[in-house]
Amino acid sequence: MPDDSRIRTILMVDDDPDDCTLVRDAMLEIGAVHDLRFACDGEELFEYLERRGRFAGPDMAPRPDLILLDLQMPRKNGRESLRQLKADPAWRPIPVVVLTTSSAAADVNYAYEMGVNTYVPKPPTFRTLVEAVRLLTQYWFELAQTPKTH
Repeated sequence: MPDDSRIRTILMVDDDPDDCTLVRDAMLEIGAVHDLRFACDGEELFEYLERRGRFAGPDMAPRPDLILLDLQMPRKNGRESLRQLKADPAWRPIPVVVLTTSSAAADVNYAYEMGVNTYVPKPPTFRTLVEAVRLLTQYWFELAQTPKTH
């Protein structure tokens, strides 16, 4: 079993501040003590990963253990971001969960073709979001074994 005793860093990439707040609240609801960070679009995602701009320095941008990625964002959207993430050997091992409003087959198929690890339509209620966050963190941090890249 993976070591679930350490605090994990989750990077949520989403342009909707309400969705970010809901995920943060869901993590509090389940008692998760993980380090939840935010980027508002694909451009900020790569600023974070490359520790540029407001994310300069290792304390400002610890390497994420999990990325929650929305597909519908301005500037660089989730599709472009996913393609770039999975094409780069430095970032490819980081598990990516698409968490988006779309359940369109074309989006699901594209995400898996690009190498997404999991695709989850955003739950319609806070209660179901809490359950989804609980299951995702339990799976990725307690059950699944991921490459050691730190």
